[in-house]
Amino acid sequence: MGATGAVGSELLRVLERRNFPFASVRAFGSARSAGKTVEFGNEAIPVEQLGPGWFDSVELAFFSAGSEISRQHAPAAQAAGTIVIDNSTAFRMDAHVPLVIPEINGNDVRNHQGIIANPNCTAAIALMAIYPLHRAFFVRRVIASSYQAVSGTGARAIAELKQQIEAAAQNQQPPPQVYPHPIAFNLLPHIGSFLPSGYTTEEEKLETEGRKIMHLPDFRASATCVRVPVYRAHSVAVTAEFEREVSVEQAQEVLAKAPGLELFDEPIHNRYPMPLNVAGRDNCQVGRIRRDSVFENGLSFWVCGDQLLKGAALNAVQIAELL
Repeated sequence: MGATGAVGSELLRVLERRNFPFASVRAFGSARSAGKTVEFGNEAIPVEQLGPGWFDSVELAFFSAGSEISRQHAPAAQAAGTIVIDNSTAFRMDAHVPLVIPEINGNDVRNHQGIIANPNCTAAIALMAIYPLHRAFFVRRVIASSYQAVSGTGARAIAELKQQIEAAAQNQQPPPQVYPHPIAFNLLPHIGSFLPSGYTTEEEKLETEGRKIMHLPDFRASATCVRVPVYRAHSVAVTAEFEREVSVEQAQEVLAKAPGLELFDEPIHNRYPMPLNVAGRDNCQVGRIRRDSVFENGLSFWVCGDQLLKGAALNAVQIAELL
């Protein structure tokens, strides 16, 4: 579902690249996408519009078409015996739906009842570094600021950034369509909807989803999420406090061994994670590791990851591989 979108297109590429076993693949999209084709395995697969009875012959369905579509169609798939891996917010906090990052809580897939949720992209990238440290030193609380690429919003946002950059070269500024303000050469401290607390829905996900994924009900996190004029890959500045004393060297040793994560931490040689380093790559990167000057038993570090991959498509396929 959502085969022509940014995540759906990436998901097809990941399935093909990782040689995922299948008998047949079908692609579905909205009414405006029906009739188009998507590339998969040197074939042009026609994009269909979902209709009654479609799930009767489907074993596994990837949903990447937004929470409204997921709520509308995932229960029907579940009733037909189809396993749904859902990339929206629709079921993440449902007590009966596992929320899974395979490197962290892969065993939770055993508890599924037909639907498995993919986590928020920024939370997934941050937790790839937070969780290995938690296992060694027991995390208590986190303060984080995210720097999120426009591709996290979708293909229209990528096109809008490109259009605004090209227009700026001509001393023009077209009115924004996707975001409330221009994104080219700008930063927007606004991702998601604002809540009565003053946080946004995106910002609260690091805490709520982190608690569920790490099985850590007392985990606390305060996040500020910022949209930046980067096409692809998210970055997160993390300050974490731990119950145990931790040194930079101990943290580096733990992170160097963490699956799905690369230690990239030689600041004296200008080697640290950047969006350009990780765009199109499966692994996240962590660096700029230092003792925090405020928290006792605290560390500050910088994590980058491709949110279309580890934050979405790759993580979904890894869940399917576990199944």
